Amino acid sequence: MTSRSCPCGLSQAYEACCGRYHRAAAAAPTAEALMRSRYCAFVKGDAGYLLRTWHPRTRPGTLELDPRMRWTGLEILDTSDGSAFHSAGTVEFRASYRGGSLHERSRFERVDGAWVYVDGEFVP
Repeated sequence: MTSRSCPCGLSQAYEACCGRYHRAAAAAPTAEALMRSRYCAFVKGDAGYLLRTWHPRTRPGTLELDPRMRWTGLEILDTSDGSAFHSAGTVEFRASYRGGSLHERSRFERVDGAWVYVDGEFVP
């Protein structure tokens, strides 16, 4: 990843990639795009975006992010549904951080036309 590329792993610059979702200039068009933008929000420490893109049914009241956490990369392992033609989707990913990684299968749904994170299960 170059210093100009988005932390989500795509080659576009942050502002043209996940930054536009964080600024609410656009909505993530797929579950995978939302997953990438949420990872990027963890990297940037944007708890507000994470809460806004969390399903109202499962959203916590508050979210405290650890400012010492250093995320180092995202790998999308599998996707199921989650396109413009679906109302739900699943994204399996591995998010690396300094000292380890997190492997999760996340579920997403549309609420009022927008993709939101529902929940996830850790994969051993």
